[in-house]
Parts: sequence; C-alpha cells; structure tokens
Amino acid sequence: MAPRALYLETDRPDRCVLIDEGSIASVGAPCPNGVARLDCGSDEIRVGYVNAHTHLYSGLAPLGMPPPAPTPENFLQILERVWWRLDRALDPASLGAAARYYVAEALLHGTTMLVDHNESPGFIHGSLDVLADACQELGIRALLCYGATERNRGAEEGGEGLAECERFSRSNRRPLVQGLVGLHASFTVSDETIRDAGRLCRELDTVLHVHVAEDGADVADAQRRSYAGPLERLLALDGLEGGSILAHGVHLNRGQVETASDHQSWLVQNPRSNLGNRVGYPAALWASERVALGTDGYPADMPEEQAALFRISEKLSAVEGRAARQRLAAGARLAAERWGKPFGSISPGSLGDLIVVPRGAPRPRHVVVGGQVIVEDGVLKTGKRDVIAAEAAREAEGLWRRMAAIS
Repeated sequence: MAPRALYLETDRPDRCVLIDEGSIASVGAPCPNGVARLDCGSDEIRVGYVNAHTHLYSGLAPLGMPPPAPTPENFLQILERVWWRLDRALDPASLGAAARYYVAEALLHGTTMLVDHNESPGFIHGSLDVLADACQELGIRALLCYGATERNRGAEEGGEGLAECERFSRSNRRPLVQGLVGLHASFTVSDETIRDAGRLCRELDTVLHVHVAEDGADVADAQRRSYAGPLERLLALDGLEGGSILAHGVHLNRGQVETASDHQSWLVQNPRSNLGNRVGYPAALWASERVALGTDGYPADMPEEQAALFRISEKLSAVEGRAARQRLAAGARLAAERWGKPFGSISPGSLGDLIVVPRGAPRPRHVVVGGQVIVEDGVLKTGKRDVIAAEAAREAEGLWRRMAAIS
C-alpha cells in the first residue's frame, strides 16, 4: 500500500511541503483537499539525518554494561574483552531489544536513515530479519548487512555470514530496508572470503560495508599478507564495488584516501568512537569528498556526533576543518545513491524523510519518514517508548550475565 499524502503546514505558505507516495511532491503549494496536515507552525523543516555507519547490536551497551577486566591496553584488547564478547552473547531476543531501543532513540533524535553492520556470531541465520523488522516497524530507513568474519570458527563462519547477507537481500520485501554485503574487517577474513564477498556484491547488484584501517593492527595484518594495506588488499581481491562503504579509514594516508575516492567508495568517520577507542584521528580524509559521518554504535544523535567532530577538527588544519563541516550533509548523497532518489534537499522528487525542529531545540518536534509521521510533538508514534526501554533493560541484564560467562 502506498503511503498516504501528508502536508507539512507552516505559518509561511512558501515553506509548506506536500509529500505524496513517499517523496516530496511540491513546496509552497496549497494543501490539496482531503490530505492529512501536520502542524509545523514557525518551526524549521529540515532533511532527516543519516547515520552512515553504526551497530544496532550494541544498542544495550548504555544500559549498565560492566567494564572489562582487566582494563584493555590497546584496540585489539578492547575488541576481545568488550565487543567480541558482547556479540558472541547475543541471541534473537537481546538483538531485537537492542535494535528497537537504538532505533527508537535514533528517530527521537531526528535520524531517519542508518547504515548498520551486524555481528552476532551465535545467531547468524535470520539475524538480519530481526533487525529489519525493528527498522520497518518503527519507521526508520536502513541499509543492513552481516559483517562476515572468520575470527571464531574459520572459513565456515565466514561463509555463513555471507550466506545471511545473500538470503536477506534476496528475500527482503520491506520498503524501508535494503540489504548490503558485509565483512567485519580485512584482518579477520581470508583472501577467499574477500573474493566471495566481491562476487556476491556483483550478483546482488549491491556494495560492500566493511571496517578499513580503523587501527594500525588492520594495516599490519595486510602487510604481513604482502599487501600495502587493507584497502589495497580489498581492491586486489575484487572485494570492492563502486559505492562500497568503508568505515573509519583512520590509518589511511592521502594517496589511499584518493584511491578510495577514485573507486567511488564512501569513507565514514566516527569521531566519538575513534576518540573512545584511542585509535587516532583520520587526518587524510579531507582528500575525498565522499566522506560521511557515523556513530559506530554510539547513540545516533547526529548533531552531537557532528559537534564532537567540530571540537576535534578545530585543532587541525584549516583544510581538514573545512572538510569536516561537510560530513554530516554527505550522508544524504550516500542515501541518494542507495535509494536511487534525490535526498538532501527539500525539493520536488526528493525522498520525504524530513524533521521539524523548533528554533534552538536539541531534538526535533516532528519526524517524518517516507511521508509517514513517526514522531509527533516529541512522541514516538510507531511504538511505546517506555515499553521498548523496559524490554531493553530486561534483556540487558541477561546479556551481561552471558558475557561474563564467556572466557
């Protein structure tokens, strides 16, 4: 069923927006008879935010996740003692609760699209359906993949991850969700799994989503395998299709960033995560215009992520500072590529994913995705926030117990 038409009515007729069949139909025209109206008053209508790289599976982390012991001393130890234990402890119920909690909070902060990278080694087959159901039901636009890896069970595990990407992409019929192909990171997979991922991208006519050079360990691993770095390894093995999404790029140099750009790949900076994990600042990303902003599992408060980036970039060169200010908006171009429709401007033909923000307010008043009102007057309309939060708290307790039992 096509979405209903919706008229965003402001106190200035030239700013009123009509959305029909999921896209903006007109700006500044009178409201047609019989069309639902959304009162926006004097508030500003903006394009919704895009979170270009995140992890829904980590959605329960803010709800009392115990600190690791002993305290990690480097990035690999953070992965081993925190995130790789958390993902191994996930089951269908906890993954679903994490996704619903994360998506609800994302929508309330004005994020209307996210690009997710899932990792749940104990629950691979069917995991993307759990995430997709949460996204479709709550009303957020999403690109989903499973990050195939061999770090637990070798090549068999890698194949299962790619099979989940394929199964989901071929079977998914949810209008707000698309499937991608995922790899965890170059240093956790074999050459053959990278080749298989590239072949699958071409078969499905989609792109790869993968962590690249987040830490020096990824670079060192590629060099041990006789490649100049993880980007060169992915390219040499035909793993990257144009439009692929490369998260982080912290340890890429200018020439490598330019190579990624020439290949039409997207790079995604994640300032809060990079700072928290102490992996460094991706100082060469200014060399590409195809750099978007993500949260890497941190809450999908994109204005806060942008503010964190600005605080860091003020201490860097002028060229990096100017480039950094384009990254939140660049997510709209990534969205337009994947959905095949204009996004990022309030003009006829663009996707009808809009937020309505009062002057000076930290959060939007209304959120609209594809012409459907998802948040109205600050209230989530597609689910009960208190019920979602209570479910998340219950599942978090069990998740922490299972994590503690993992050696």
